[in-house]
Amino acid sequence: MRRLIRFACGDSQVSGSLDAGARSVGLLCVTGGSQVRTGPHRMLHRLAASVSNAGFPVFRYERRGLGDSEGDDPGYRDSGPDLLAAASAFRAQAPHLRTLLGFGLCDGATTLALHGREAGVAGLVLANPWLVETEPDDLAPAAARVHYRNRLLSPRAWASVVRGKVDLLGAARSLVGALTKSGESSLADEIAEALQPYAGRLSLLLSTGDGTAIAARACWNGAAFAGLRGDPVVMVPTSSHSFAREGDFAPVARTVIDFMCKIEDAA
Repeated sequence: MRRLIRFACGDSQVSGSLDAGARSVGLLCVTGGSQVRTGPHRMLHRLAASVSNAGFPVFRYERRGLGDSEGDDPGYRDSGPDLLAAASAFRAQAPHLRTLLGFGLCDGATTLALHGREAGVAGLVLANPWLVETEPDDLAPAAARVHYRNRLLSPRAWASVVRGKVDLLGAARSLVGALTKSGESSLADEIAEALQPYAGRLSLLLSTGDGTAIAARACWNGAAFAGLRGDPVVMVPTSSHSFAREGDFAPVARTVIDFMCKIEDAA
């Protein structure tokens, strides 16, 4: 069963939902920015139903200023109070909970990484986490390198060059820029430090063709995350940021449920 929940965060009323489950491990789902029903919202809706059907309770919420929640959007960096309020509401609605785990997509994953310990979240599944400090419309250097590599290997792209439909000089300049940028991110370093206590209780879900995920994988392979690389990384063969393509959802649900069972067995 799913129930809609309203709970307080400061002076604002925040919207959430509870999918019931009798098991003592629960999943707190954290959204990123504004969602559309056919993208991240639909994925989280399906995930909550699947996890609940496996017997685990699931709580979803929209931080202040998003969806049906009141107030002004604080952004992922300043949404710690929203996460703490949601965790408290979840425990109040499911008093049998003993262990709280988190699932986040994009900057929802970043929120969990930065603020999860304060909220008492014991383990994390991070899906296509936002780890780079750049404008949302810009490709991160790692993603840009993959983009241009794929363009160079594409017969269609070369046909466009021959027909004069591609600015070859402009593309070359962009490629040089992508190759010469370091791809270093102070945000990634901050998150790597915040995640160290989660070593052994962390799972990463990455789309193979999504720009945010490609940049996150490049960060993950850097020195800052070395102590966490014993934790599993699950690659989903899709370009969809929200795992919306046919066949994408099954490995996401399986990864989350297996992770929750593992934590439950270790408790």
